[in-house]
Amino acid sequence: MANVDGFLGRGWAFPVIADRDGRIAYVAGEDAIEEAIELILGTSPGERVMRPEFGCGIWDLVMEANTAQLHGRVQVQVRDALVRWEPRIDVLEVRIESPEEQKNLLLIRIDYRVRSNNAFFNLVYPFFLQEGVQR
Repeated sequence: MANVDGFLGRGWAFPVIADRDGRIAYVAGEDAIEEAIELILGTSPGERVMRPEFGCGIWDLVMEANTAQLHGRVQVQVRDALVRWEPRIDVLEVRIESPEEQKNLLLIRIDYRVRSNNAFFNLVYPFFLQEGVQR
């Protein structure tokens, strides 16, 4: 596993927390990738002072109406951000779903493969639009 961790990386857990010994908790391997994906999607470009281009442009779309066009735009923004900022994975598919009972929620479903071991994973990222958006 040390060899895989060398490629996949090891870093601070996010949010930053203490482990049982009171030191900063770390994540490694596939967990580090999942946290990195969530950080990329959860960061709006311009939010990081030292790397203003980092992040995903979905946050510019939060006030848009929940339509098929919006789903396509979110899909493109997510794929582009992950391809640019997460070199440890191959993005296989990005799907956008909106539950009928929650018109202000988009479920961003991401299927990806870890390049170092060809393991397949998926992640569902909830993205909330303005309250009360209608289709």
